[in-house]
Formats: sequence, structure tokens, C-alpha cells
Amino acid sequence: MKQYDVTALGELLIDFTENGTSAQGNPLFEANPGGAPCNVLAMLTKLGHKTAFIGKVGDDFFGKQLREAITEVGIDSTGLLSDPEIHTTLAMVHTYPDGDRDFSFYRNPGADMMLKEDEIPTELIKNSKIFHFGTLSMTHDGVRAATKKAISIAEEANALISFDPNLRPPLWKSLDDAKEQVLYGLGHCHILKISDNEIQFVSGKEDYDEGIKYLQEKYQIPLIFLTMGKEGSRAYYKNLRVEQPGFTVKAIETTGAGDTFCGCSINGVLKYGLDNLDEEKLKEILTYANAGAALITMKKGAIRSMPEPQNIKELIGE
Repeated sequence: MKQYDVTALGELLIDFTENGTSAQGNPLFEANPGGAPCNVLAMLTKLGHKTAFIGKVGDDFFGKQLREAITEVGIDSTGLLSDPEIHTTLAMVHTYPDGDRDFSFYRNPGADMMLKEDEIPTELIKNSKIFHFGTLSMTHDGVRAATKKAISIAEEANALISFDPNLRPPLWKSLDDAKEQVLYGLGHCHILKISDNEIQFVSGKEDYDEGIKYLQEKYQIPLIFLTMGKEGSRAYYKNLRVEQPGFTVKAIETTGAGDTFCGCSINGVLKYGLDNLDEEKLKEILTYANAGAALITMKKGAIRSMPEPQNIKELIGE
């Protein structure tokens, strides 16, 4: 029996999200713990799974805050290292009236980029049922090598591999470089969570179904989840295509919505396995993930803001 349900590798950072204005009229920012892989783990931990994180923060005030935050929500932090020289990565998040966001990253360099190949905890990955990663840990050579080593350890240990490209164009030298690493991820995953704009970017096709068909044929990915924002989501599995509508809520910001969806959908795979999914099970997984993603848009931040399972059930019941 493997000790961990899901281990994720990648960025752990501070999301500075807008939170009103001061008496002088200046914007106020709240320092929210974030980073896509840990957001996914935070949701999975809420759902009762044993999770662990691999990454690096600075040996500074923010790094300590982040370690405390993930430990507090129940994520195993033994794979989280502290860099004595490079500061924790920061992101300024500007929220538009419709809840959508724009990011400015302070990461040149940031501690999350400093993870090295020889710092990957082999036994931790071998002891995990699912290994999850994104592309922010593939933007630079050193951390890219570390990520690829972790993937190879997971493959040798017969872990399921989950991938969310989580494309952030400002962090790449070029979009060609970004595409190359996304394609690498596609070639090494069993579960893919991809957004509507990412499928168009990577496949070059406007139509989502055509884009997914292209990925299925080229990369033989067993299970693909496509998120379409307020429109809901789709699952593609073997010859099945299942679509479920989104939930209408009063969103204040969308940070972490895709990661919450990802955590909820991985929860479905842990529940049912990857071999015997059918239309009914996929509809259940999508509905649950859509509800979780909708609920987190009603709060600021992600790691400490994951919805309670009871609240997800209530939203579905309504």
C-alpha cells in the first residue's frame, strides 16, 4: 500500500490579491498562500486524501508563512525545501470586475525555480498513488531537470501521472519554449486537466473537440478534463465525451478555480480508478468538480479557502 494518495511538485508562492483601498485611496493587497500544485493538494486534503508537496521557497518571512499554511491545511511538507539565498516567489494578482485576473510575477529568480535534480525525494514519489505537476516548474533548466526526474521516478513506480499545463505566458522566454514543455507533459500523463484557451494554444484548433481528438490520437491520454469557465466542463475518456454545465454563483475572483476543479476531478479518479469509468461516473465527477470550482470563486485566495465537502454537496443539491 502506498502511503500518499497524491504528491505534487511545483511552485509555492504568495498571491497578493487586491482587497479594497486604504484611507489614503491606495490599493490594499492581501498576502494569500498560493501556487497551482499546492492548491490542488489543498482541495484533495479537504476531501480526506493524504497529500505531499515537493518544492522550494525562500528562507524568508513569506517562505515561513507558506510552510505554515500548507502544514496547517494538512499537506505533508517534508519535500518543501528552503533556499537561503533566493527569495520566495511573489505574484501580484489584478482582478477585473468579472472576476477574471491578470498576473505580475516577481520571479527573476524566485526560490521555486531553484529546485535541483539531486533534491528530489525519491521515496516520497515512489510512495504515492498519483504524481501531479504543471509547467511552471519547467520554465528554467535546473527545475525543469528536477521535474523530469520526478516524472521518471513516478513512471518507474507505476504511479498515475496527472498534468495541468497552467500556462502563464509572462513566465516563459518564448511561447515556443512553453509549448515544447506542455507537449512533454502531454506525453507523460494519464490524467490531463486543460483549459479552453490552453487546448487552442497547444493543438492549434479552434474547436475544442477537434483539439482534444488531436491530443488523444497523438498522446494516447486515457482521461482528459476540459474546463470552460462559467460554461462548465467536459470529460473525454475512450470514446466517451461527457459535458456538465457550470454553477451560477456571485464570483469575486477566479484564483484557484481551475486548481479546485483539478483536485476534485483527481478525487474522482482516486474513488473509481482509471480503468472502469463510464458516463454516469464521469458526470458525477464533473458535477462535483464544477461545484467546487464555483464555490472557491466566492472567496479570496486558494490554499486556505478550499470549499468544504458539505458545501459542495449543498450546491449540487440546490
